[in-house]
Amino acid sequence: MTLSLAAETRDLLVKLGVDPALLDGGTLAIRTPITGEVIASIHETTPAEADARIAAAAVAFLAWRKVPAPRRGEFVRLLGEELRAAKEGLGRLVSIEVGKLLSEGHGEVQEMIDICDLAVGLSRGLAGLCLPSERSDHRITEQWHPVGPVGIISAFNFPVAVWSWNAALALVCGDSIIWKPSEKSPLTAIAVQAIVARTIERFGTEAPAGLSSVLIGGRELGERLVDDSRVPVVSATGSTRMGRTVGERLARRFGRAILELGGNNAAIVTPSADLDLTLRAVAFSAMGTAGQRCTTLRRLIVHEDVYDRLVPKLAAVYEAISVGDPRDVANLVGPLIDAEAYAGMARALGAAKSAGGRVHGGTRVDVNGEASFYARPALVEMPAQADCVREETFAPILYVLKYQSLDEAIALQNDVPQGLSSSIFATDMREVEAFLSAAGSDCGIANVNMGTSGAEIGGAFGGEKETGGGRESGSDAWKAYMRRQTNAINYGRSLPLAQGVRFDIEMSD
Repeated sequence: MTLSLAAETRDLLVKLGVDPALLDGGTLAIRTPITGEVIASIHETTPAEADARIAAAAVAFLAWRKVPAPRRGEFVRLLGEELRAAKEGLGRLVSIEVGKLLSEGHGEVQEMIDICDLAVGLSRGLAGLCLPSERSDHRITEQWHPVGPVGIISAFNFPVAVWSWNAALALVCGDSIIWKPSEKSPLTAIAVQAIVARTIERFGTEAPAGLSSVLIGGRELGERLVDDSRVPVVSATGSTRMGRTVGERLARRFGRAILELGGNNAAIVTPSADLDLTLRAVAFSAMGTAGQRCTTLRRLIVHEDVYDRLVPKLAAVYEAISVGDPRDVANLVGPLIDAEAYAGMARALGAAKSAGGRVHGGTRVDVNGEASFYARPALVEMPAQADCVREETFAPILYVLKYQSLDEAIALQNDVPQGLSSSIFATDMREVEAFLSAAGSDCGIANVNMGTSGAEIGGAFGGEKETGGGRESGSDAWKAYMRRQTNAINYGRSLPLAQGVRFDIEMSD
């Protein structure tokens, strides 16, 4: 007999190690976007409990920072092992809770495993610099120390991967972590915390109590985390509006922000582009995860010479794409997260029509009844980059614009408040290099002959302008979770001063 989604969710959570008592009788009702039904009612964290967990994280940090970094790397290695063992169940739970395709749910857990692998290697390479001194018998070194408890505020669309980007790095850097997940996706957070608890048990007593904790609830808990001076770093993923509030509140207490906010991503299609490759890349970037990625392709800027060869084919793909229950592997587009998301999509399409746009698709699709919100992705041919195009709508809407010169295309791409991801489709090296130059894309991510959506963990992830300027995941993003210390060391017997300053005093016997 097929389990109901509520029963299947409970079964998955218990198998992942969650205490069943956490799943009943709470005030926070969790609905799956697949059907719209309530799949759990969980207990929210009280303000007193939140304060206690932040206090425990502060105490845990004092012990964890003394554990050698390679040993902290061993902890993250064990976490990666636990995630590998839990991949099937946790990936399916991701799909149920936020409506992702099964392959995307499992792919998100794979991303967690990958960042653990990266962090393990990093634990033996948290390197500073050795710098020459202008003073004789002196040297200057730069080293990095753990900074303190790290707050992580995550969004529904990547309910576990974004936590792992922050957590794996913070843990090897010597920090404790406090996670406030979206109130739309707390079940996966509870499951991950159970996995962390198993890791702590395997690792032993060097991992202190309070090293990792979760706060379940709404905005007020996030505000509590942001305002607490015991938390020197807060990484927040979400809307630009949310990030502006977080950034301002952190700045008032001189806290450090890692902000991953809006992305109104564009791709430029040049006359030299491989159009078959372009078609495939655009389709996934624009429609994957039902348009609910921060890196989703939202604007397609096509040269007039290839417009009529590409856009009609793309419109045909939009018309034929399979929209339906994400548990069925035949479907490529699942549901929007909730009614509010669908209403936002409808408003944006109405504004596009008023601005002269020609809309293909965008209609609601009845899949699992009125409580779920499935929509056919929308392709919108626009006469110009109107205000509605310059705003990010978290839904599968792709605006298409026509251009004549590459300078015009780059200007269109950059003429939005957001600056996360971008791409160009070209085989002409001059076009590619112009796009990647200082006068080209102004985004934190600039891809060539691939879409804007998705990223590998080896590179730093993040963007500019209203995207927030933060960086997570690979490269040197680890430095955000540590504090820099410059050391000047005199190993001689004299005391020369920098810049030739003289301050001679007479020494008495």
